[in-house]
Amino acid sequence: MNNPYQPIGAVLEDVIVENPVIKTLVLKLDKPLDFKAGQFVMLTAPGVGESPFTPSSSCFDTEKIEITIQKQPKGKVTSALHNMKPGETIGVRGPFGYGYPTDKFKGNEVYVVGGGVGMAPMRALMLALLHEANQYKSIILRYGAREPALRIYKDLCKSWETDPRLNAVYTVDLADETWSSDNQHCVGVVPTIMHPEDIQDVKNAFSVSCGPPIMLRFIVPVLLKMGFTSDHMYFSLEKNMSCGMGLCGHCRIGDLYVCRDGADFSYEKIKDYPDAWA
Repeated sequence: MNNPYQPIGAVLEDVIVENPVIKTLVLKLDKPLDFKAGQFVMLTAPGVGESPFTPSSSCFDTEKIEITIQKQPKGKVTSALHNMKPGETIGVRGPFGYGYPTDKFKGNEVYVVGGGVGMAPMRALMLALLHEANQYKSIILRYGAREPALRIYKDLCKSWETDPRLNAVYTVDLADETWSSDNQHCVGVVPTIMHPEDIQDVKNAFSVSCGPPIMLRFIVPVLLKMGFTSDHMYFSLEKNMSCGMGLCGHCRIGDLYVCRDGADFSYEKIKDYPDAWA
């Protein structure tokens, strides 16, 4: 039986600079890691500590994982990981949590909403959905960032604009001369690009969202107004998950532990907890 406290080794193969404060680390694992989109792992920066991150790569590739990390002003682990170079070793512990219930999504429309670095787990979900695109009635993506330069996965997002398997629309809060406004490139906060006509059969559709807590708080009423039912709305929550196994209690919401019971929850489970978005 695997020891959940023992990380496996991984070699940093590449570092992709997404924007001035976000990098994607490409890790070659010492042994295969099976995970579902939406699950998370604990990354160990040797000599510094560990922190939780959600893989942003396809769950169908178990030999490598990609982890997208935003450097935090006072984050010792994120700073250490940002400073690492190809060839160095990182510890990977997990996976933890349940991930997104993609089996429930099959045969229905899936509405994916991402904001800022919250697009990281959404990328893993999108790659999983597109890998089996014929299993879903439609795949819809809505993604927003503060400004064009702060967007992540720019090349991948550009390829999705013309991908016949999905409907993608992007927005920025503040546009500049690099941002061409059209049907797929909008200006405004994320709720402004979410419309009832995006979905044909909303009562059977599923939404999955991840982003800053303030964004999630504001898109809840939009999704409900569109007609999504609370048990078909899933959110990835951010909490201080120190252990990953529901032991330390730092990520508790009511009687739920984000690390053990999530980190992806239906709105039905969390709607009565005001601190869910904190």
